[in-house]
Amino acid sequence: MPRYTVHVRGEWLAVPCLKPTNTIRWLGKEAVRRYMKNKPDNGGFASVEEVNFYIRRCKGLGLLDLDDTVEDALEDNEFVEVVIEGDIMSPDFIPSQPEGVHLYPFFEHFYISLDGNSLTTEDLVNLGKGLYKIKLTPEAEIKVKQSREVIERIVKEQTVVYGITTGFGKFARTVIPNNKLRQVCVRLVTERLPFSGVGKPLSPERSRMLLALRINVLAKGYSGISLETLQQVIEAFNASCLPYIPEKGTVGASGDLAPLSHLALGLIGEGKMWSPKSGWADAKYVLEAHGLRPVTLKPKEGLALINGTQMITSLGCEAVERAGAIARQADIIAALTLEVLKGTTRAFDTDIHAVRPHRGQAEVAFRFRSLLDSDHHPSEIAESHRFCDRVQDAYTMRCCPQGKVLVSTLVGFVGHLFCIDGKTVNWGEMVFAERAETISGGNFHGEYPAKALDYLAIGVHELAAISERRIERLCNPSLSELPAFLVTEGGLNSGFMIAHCTAAALVSENKALCHPSSVDSLSTSAATEDHVSMGGWAARKALRVIEHVEQVLAIELLAACQGIEFLRPLRTTTPLEKVYDLVRSVVRPWMKDRFMAPDIEAAHRLLVEQKASVWEVAKPYIEKYRREHVPESRPISPTAFSLGSLEMNAGVGHDHRHQDEL
Repeated sequence: MPRYTVHVRGEWLAVPCLKPTNTIRWLGKEAVRRYMKNKPDNGGFASVEEVNFYIRRCKGLGLLDLDDTVEDALEDNEFVEVVIEGDIMSPDFIPSQPEGVHLYPFFEHFYISLDGNSLTTEDLVNLGKGLYKIKLTPEAEIKVKQSREVIERIVKEQTVVYGITTGFGKFARTVIPNNKLRQVCVRLVTERLPFSGVGKPLSPERSRMLLALRINVLAKGYSGISLETLQQVIEAFNASCLPYIPEKGTVGASGDLAPLSHLALGLIGEGKMWSPKSGWADAKYVLEAHGLRPVTLKPKEGLALINGTQMITSLGCEAVERAGAIARQADIIAALTLEVLKGTTRAFDTDIHAVRPHRGQAEVAFRFRSLLDSDHHPSEIAESHRFCDRVQDAYTMRCCPQGKVLVSTLVGFVGHLFCIDGKTVNWGEMVFAERAETISGGNFHGEYPAKALDYLAIGVHELAAISERRIERLCNPSLSELPAFLVTEGGLNSGFMIAHCTAAALVSENKALCHPSSVDSLSTSAATEDHVSMGGWAARKALRVIEHVEQVLAIELLAACQGIEFLRPLRTTTPLEKVYDLVRSVVRPWMKDRFMAPDIEAAHRLLVEQKASVWEVAKPYIEKYRREHVPESRPISPTAFSLGSLEMNAGVGHDHRHQDEL
């Protein structure tokens, strides 16, 4: 008999359908009738007939025709939502689909094999996007089994071990009878640590990352989890059945207890869960709809699922990947702005950066040369101001390599740290199978990832601070020699005036977000956890800072491309023309005022998506320049002075940018 799961005013109802000829209208009325039956006041309705509603699928939110038959319109056990006309949603209402969710298809035959030791930050982000499923390596399965055998021996011999045969916290010396050990595990998740997180749920992408990372560290074989339970967790991941995990509530000390307890709660069939098929629904219904069973916790498995820093680490891995991507693309955008503002490439001479030999500084200067070298990539714009009377550029152009040193260093350092931390045993009660022993330690403390993320936020923020100043230069006619705010008929049109204000607002907000969260600590758990890291907030605000940086640079990218319009018919270098073409494939030139938010969002997507990004367009030209070892062009300007210049510079052409700095 077909059955459907129906969402009515925040409640989920299972509605069986006896007749395949029943209509969608019947299904809605039956769901409303069951909803009214569960309410003491009938939900405020006198009868089902007076309720006006429409029905939509939870997957994709497509509307259903009320006169269609259930058999024709729906699959067995499909999830639908009854929307009652005139309803005002309560502030805590959970929509069936998270706002802005991207439903990436799983590639059925593509798996990442996890052994606890090989996962990279890039792998984790791709798992979050749903690009791969998970399976364990045979070696990992063996280690998990060996670890579980230690726990089974402890239980069988009734050895007193904290968290396995005892209570928790103040009840650490209370021995639990064997017949109640499973009950203790369930209560640890559902009663001692339940629903303590607050705020919006993590997005499906971030929930997938958190779950994938937890699977990875459990695969190392130091937790005591059984292979059967771990395989159930993997099956939930592969079906994209994701528990409701509030983003706030962890202090990052005894691991991320609040978010991980919510993770475990969904896996045992309690609380809420999300899948592309169901949207948000009761966990037991979501698991059942995918042919899965709730996890039945065995001794030690409650602790195995909730103790660790995977919230901090998974969000930190995303922050590292996005910070690295936007840092690379910031160089391309700055080069485009420099071209529009008719700047010089002399500040990127290799000798300048060789005498201050920071690797990141030299790399940024190299990228500028590879994109702007007119001898290699002819530029009509550069040629147009060969003999201009300007002497030097502002710091936000001239000092790009120096301003990027710390960003490059921090992305590398933090990336290395999180690549290690994603493969570490970071919980308290560790099981060492080779010693047949459990040891209580403090690997769950999130201090150093919290500090690293605070550093990362401070470093990456500078990209936006510098970018905002370049946007000002592009918009200011006294600095750019372009129309005010990059638009014709100024006054009638405002052009990029308010877009620049948006960039300034984001930079200002970042200044507050860059205050380190890890300098704070509040004693918790009756002074047992008397020093905490606040790593969860460090991770979340680092991501907010990075998103703001991406948005500011998206605005600069649009402004620089708009500046190109006023320099036509002159063309820039080939790689920068390709970047311009990419932007124009999603955003048309700004001829008169229009709704700009969609343009900024479109440019933002060009910076964050792996395919067809600004970096992917420019990268082949940068790497070709590197491979071909193109000789550095060092033309001398008419006003440059050096000893022996008559001999040394004989036959050398003029500076194809503007004059050298005096």
